[in-house]
Amino acid sequence: MRLGLYVNLYADKADRPRLADAVEQVRLAEQAGFAWVVLGERHLHRPGYHEALTSLAYLAAHTERIGLATAGLIAPVYQPVWLAETLAHIDVLSGGRLTAGFVLGYRPEEFALFGTRPEQRVPRFEECLELLTRLWTEDEVTFEGRWTRVDGAYLSPRPVQDPRPRIWNGGRVPAALERTARMCDGWTTSFNETDEELPGKIRAYRSYPQGPASLGAEVIVCREGYAAATTQRARAALERPLRGLYDAYGDWKRTSADAARYAQQWDDIAARSVIGSPGECRERIGRYAEMGADGLVLRVQPPGMAQADALRAIEAFGDLGV
Repeated sequence: MRLGLYVNLYADKADRPRLADAVEQVRLAEQAGFAWVVLGERHLHRPGYHEALTSLAYLAAHTERIGLATAGLIAPVYQPVWLAETLAHIDVLSGGRLTAGFVLGYRPEEFALFGTRPEQRVPRFEECLELLTRLWTEDEVTFEGRWTRVDGAYLSPRPVQDPRPRIWNGGRVPAALERTARMCDGWTTSFNETDEELPGKIRAYRSYPQGPASLGAEVIVCREGYAAATTQRARAALERPLRGLYDAYGDWKRTSADAARYAQQWDDIAARSVIGSPGECRERIGRYAEMGADGLVLRVQPPGMAQADALRAIEAFGDLGV
């Protein structure tokens, strides 16, 4: 089972503009055998949130082997040519380590910030990914969409990976799973997708026809994660900061269909997470493998958790040798 480390990019006045803690975590994850460092995206957040793509380039410069992934960029708000070129350059700078993960987005204020509208998000998403994929793989592109037109366009340099970097997409409803199978190479689950829901959704995702340019149909399960010597120590380190994050999510996701899931109690959260002793975490990881997951992305440090606690969890997961 491949593991990814989800690095939160929450910022405050004390750490701007440096990402020293993130660099330390990612270097340790690289040494511990993690497959990816994974970054999310957020806007209009106080006290701050580091921008994802420049942060990914910064982490690329401080690492050598670990994959660099997003989960996910809000594709409908981006100008597709700019996004394709920027991501291609990150792949070049990193020596071919990029995985580009996207989402539709859900916060009306984020769409307004970029001059787009939520009701346009599905066609904008599809137009963005179609043009991005073509620019990554074709010598010259002429394209006329609803929002973007190019004539004889090309990228130079194109991505290092052949034929292109892998593309992930998140989403929970059948339409999102169908779109992922058709346009992408992997599905990233929600952090709050329950274990009872996952097997059926994995089967549904893999039942949809793959598009002609697809590179596969891998499943990447996103989970809260914390490994410690005992279950009690894991809970003591994680519960308070994670509860604070979930309380904040309840407000941020007020317009999302899954907002109520962030009001759940510890036992509900732990039941869909990889938290506990090494033996318990190994058993949980094995259960996701049996469900059909190809990888796990673990969020080990909610805002408010000490750096030392996060580093201990990363090291403990590395020691599992999965």
